[in-house]
This record gives sequence, C-alpha cells and structure tokens, in this order.
Amino acid sequence: MRIARFSVDGSVAFGVVEGSDGFDGAGAPRGEVTLDLIKGHPFAEFERSGRRLPLDKVRLLPPVLPNKVVAIGRNYAEHAAELGHPLSSPPEVPVTFFKPSTSVIGPGDPIAYPSFSDDLHHEAELAVVIGRLCREVPLDRARDVILGYTCANDVTARDVQRRENQWARAKGFDTSCPLGPWVETGLDPERIAEGIAIQCTVNGDQRQLGRTTDMVRSIPELIAHITEAMTLLPGDVVLTGTPAGVGPLHDGDEVAVTIEGIGTLANKVIKRG
Repeated sequence: MRIARFSVDGSVAFGVVEGSDGFDGAGAPRGEVTLDLIKGHPFAEFERSGRRLPLDKVRLLPPVLPNKVVAIGRNYAEHAAELGHPLSSPPEVPVTFFKPSTSVIGPGDPIAYPSFSDDLHHEAELAVVIGRLCREVPLDRARDVILGYTCANDVTARDVQRRENQWARAKGFDTSCPLGPWVETGLDPERIAEGIAIQCTVNGDQRQLGRTTDMVRSIPELIAHITEAMTLLPGDVVLTGTPAGVGPLHDGDEVAVTIEGIGTLANKVIKRG
C-alpha cells in the first residue's frame, strides 16, 4: 500500500495511492492515479473513505512530518571510498547524525542552494519510516516498528562538511531533506535484503546507481543501534546511506531519486532568496 500526505482546498489529509504504473523523467506518475482519502492517520488502523481525488488535483506534501531524521553516513563502502575513506575499513559502528524537521520538504518543493556553500551535492537514499514508538529494539523485532519506506535525498553542502567538525550546517540546512513521494508499506524486507535499486539523475542524466545489497549494515542493524540510545517516535525517519556517485548540484538543476518498488522523488534547485 502506498500512503501519501497531501493538501487540497487548504486542508491536509492522507490517502491511499491507486493506479500508479511508473513515472516519467520528471517524477510524475504515468497513467490515471487517484487518492482514496483515509479516515484517521496511517500510524493506527484506519478506514478508506471511498472519496477519491485525482492525484493531479492535489499537492503532494512530505509523506510524514518527522520529529527527527536520524541519518547514517558511510553505509555504502564505495561511497565512503569516493570521499577518501579506505574501502576496506568501514566504520566500527554506524556513523549517525541528525537532520532537523525544518530540513524536510516534499516532492516538487524547491531545494534552496545555501548562501554559505559553493559545493552542493545530491545523495540518493532509501528512507525508513517508523510506525510506532520504540526503544531498545532487538534485531529480530526491527521489522515490527517499520511503517514503510520512501525516497530521500540527503542534500549536503560538501565544502561545509569538510571544513566543519560537526555536520549540522552541512546537512541540516532548510530544504536539505526532500522526502517522498509517499510511504510504501508493502515493500518486503526480504526484497530489500536481496537488493533493490537506488538511482539518482540530474537533468535526466544518471549520477548514482546502487543496490541495497551494498549496504555495510542492514536496516535491522541500524534500527537496533539507534534505539540503544534514543526513542524513535511514529513518523520518525531513518536515512540508510547513499551509494557511490554523489556529485554537484547547481541552480536550475532537476534532481530525481528513484527507488525500485517505491517511486520517484523529484525536486528543483533554486537560488536561496
């Protein structure tokens, strides 16, 4: 099931996406797509209302509004290597950092190029959406706390990341965390473990192409590690790392993240006003 969050006529609601059969190069679904509005919210049992709206008549929003986004660095060895870290020496423990809720934007929203950077990069990532309050989650229960998955772009001011010891400004500035287009609840964790494709294009040209089998640590390992230290809330998001191929973004670029079994998240880079 694909659950989208959207606005229409000044109201915000959730709906089940019906009819999507792929995406065009700009990230727009092909074919007739509708949203069946749901009664309630996706973090508890809900009913479909039967009221359907065409997708092109609503504005898609970030699929969730996380209390926090917990991100993982250097979880793809070849990406770590392209940034100068030894391919044969992954981190002893997952590298974790935060992106604030104010960094989150949705599909189609502009990425504002920060005024304090001259080297903005894309990072396509599989995002895990947490479905229930949880802490100290054992490995064999990690799947129980997942609502579903969505696409993410861990937009990074690379020059700022290199010169500052903490990554808060480099990765936490406003608009640095596009999420969407919806939460896919039916993606089989076994399929992720066996490998799904993660792709990033800029102006239609492929920049990144990797598979989840390239992760250094699995999603259950990441959730167990994070929840040793902190409580995750419904709607919180875990970013699982990016494949190799990260590169620069410029004013006017169209960047799209496509993940097999989920969809496409597309955003345009603009000058910060």
